[in-house]
Amino acid sequence: MATMAPPMAGFPDEFDDHQSKALAPIAPQGMALAAQGETASTAAAVQAKTQVESRYMMAMHNPRSLMHFRRKLLDACQRPRFAQTARYAKPVGGGKVVGWSIRFAEECARSLGNLLVESAVIYDDPAIRIVRVMVTDLEANLTYPNDVTVAKTVERSTLKAGQTALRTRVNSGGKPVYIVEATDDDILNKQNALVSKAIRTAVLRVVPGDILEEAEEEVAKTVRRDDAQDPAAKAKQIADAFYAHGVMPDRLEKVLGHALAQVTPAEVTMMRTWITAIKDGEATWRDIEASFASEAQSEEKPASTGTSALRDRLASKKPAPEAARDREPGEEG
Repeated sequence: MATMAPPMAGFPDEFDDHQSKALAPIAPQGMALAAQGETASTAAAVQAKTQVESRYMMAMHNPRSLMHFRRKLLDACQRPRFAQTARYAKPVGGGKVVGWSIRFAEECARSLGNLLVESAVIYDDPAIRIVRVMVTDLEANLTYPNDVTVAKTVERSTLKAGQTALRTRVNSGGKPVYIVEATDDDILNKQNALVSKAIRTAVLRVVPGDILEEAEEEVAKTVRRDDAQDPAAKAKQIADAFYAHGVMPDRLEKVLGHALAQVTPAEVTMMRTWITAIKDGEATWRDIEASFASEAQSEEKPASTGTSALRDRLASKKPAPEAARDREPGEEG
């Protein structure tokens, strides 16, 4: 038999009865809600487990053929529009870093098959967000995890009315750069770019190195063949692509040192790797301009004399360091 709560001093019996009736359902309702929550989480866990098991089963019944993958990838590398976006190049230090683009990694993932790509936010606070990216080879039962950190700030060259800078730094040109709070769109854009790079790194680890070398050769042949047909027309297309990113043709010509009408096939290929790097978020146009400006300054230095001239001549005889190739995103130059 349920025990009634003792009457409250100073209140009539009618209030005590109303209080008992109001409080009585609270405990059963809370238990029911808790039970529903446990049921929902259990159902979600069972569903996730079933999906993973089904993916592994499908991979076992439909194993990939590396030779079939190789043929599909090389066929894709023979398509001019795909080959033009397969490689990127960005200036680092006194040289450059070249590598595979995100679009190329996506083609590898499609052609390989039996890959599970996942990403989930594992930490979030007002300053940073951490996203865990995992690419699993379902046939080898091998997972490549990577945690990417998204800072919730962006850099701006100027401040809007009413905007306050969290801190300030000076860029390579001696101008101030303001670090401000990022908007939701800014954070989403940064997160998507970092997640895409992490997925690219993991996917390329699954691809055999010899097939990547063949793909690189095929991409180079396709690009050279296509660019040699009409370099000037290709340069105009690339100039339009740069314009979409806020880079005017005169800034391109300043870096090249001549008019776009005089561009060579090699320069067309070089500019194409720049625009791919910008699209992938590997570099900005300011990075490219700064790299060429530093090279021009080093070339304009007056010749040394005496002991320093001898030292410079000896240094010039040392083999120049080779440009870094296919460096993983995040590795230092």
